[in-house]
Amino acid sequence: MAIIRTARKEQTVTPVKTVRENDSFEQSLRPRALTEYVGQGNVKEHLLVYMEAARKRGEPLGHTLLHGPPGLGKTTLALIIGHEMDAQVRVTSGPAIEKPGDLASLLTNLQAGDVLFIDEIHRLRPAIEEVLYSAMEDFALDLMLGKGPSARSMRLELKPFTLVGATTKTGSISAPLRDRFPHVFKLAFYSQSEMRHIVERTAKILQVMLEDGVAHHIAGCCRATPRIANRLVRSIRDFAQVRNEETISLTRACDTLHALGIDDVGLDRTDRAILHAIIEKFGGGPVGLSTLAAATAEEEETLEDVYEPYLLQQGYLQRTPKGRIATRLAFDLLGLMVPEGVQKNLFGM
Repeated sequence: MAIIRTARKEQTVTPVKTVRENDSFEQSLRPRALTEYVGQGNVKEHLLVYMEAARKRGEPLGHTLLHGPPGLGKTTLALIIGHEMDAQVRVTSGPAIEKPGDLASLLTNLQAGDVLFIDEIHRLRPAIEEVLYSAMEDFALDLMLGKGPSARSMRLELKPFTLVGATTKTGSISAPLRDRFPHVFKLAFYSQSEMRHIVERTAKILQVMLEDGVAHHIAGCCRATPRIANRLVRSIRDFAQVRNEETISLTRACDTLHALGIDDVGLDRTDRAILHAIIEKFGGGPVGLSTLAAATAEEEETLEDVYEPYLLQQGYLQRTPKGRIATRLAFDLLGLMVPEGVQKNLFGM
């Protein structure tokens, strides 16, 4: 659990873990205000309205649930909410809250208007969720003291706070918990122009000079994900610095991406291994998730949460009741001919 103070105090306090240099470096790349946050226009528009309304009423922002694929900026948006509301942000995660007492300790230490950010909120245990219900609705904590006939209930009043939850699996959150969030936002993949803007911003922060066309090329290889964009810019910078290149050329960017196994559309070795397995080992599909995981030596959750969303969004993969199938775009990408029998079975030709 980490505590991050925003506008009130420009420091980070970590009672449980020490903030390492890499943590501070990563935070330096994060935008701190909605005006600096690139993309997600619909989410920003609604957040501005809700935050302004809450400020006029003198209340904390209503509880907010952020969901979407990894790396799209859910944590950054939670920290921005705290900054915009002039609030202290306490950061924890679902797996870190092991028992109701852990949650009670967090909630009772919140000050009025504080933001409690729970990452991977879908991994909260049912017993902890039940404690959270009254805290979210009534700003009260109902606890049972003791066991057996001598057990008694106790209610602790809490100061009004904002709970911000982040998840990559909305369906894994129980309906009672999900319904207690008045604001639910889905973060979508970013457009090419938005990714170029993010690449240029990251390069400026890292004091990296990019030649014309480099930012556009990198943006097309980032899987429409800001976290990956930041990682690629840092990697390309490192390759250039080792070779004493003050300005990053398009050749340097392409060579670095090639060394990392990333192609021009942002697919890495694992993405291509997935498509190759479906096409070459299973005739284009359909193939079940567990079978595909065994064939690629990856975990089912990793395939489903990390790799499939982008392959589906780009049209290289389809999910059917019988399993995953490769599309014609996947065959074309890998330079493979679609066998006549497969054409009929998969594409209805």
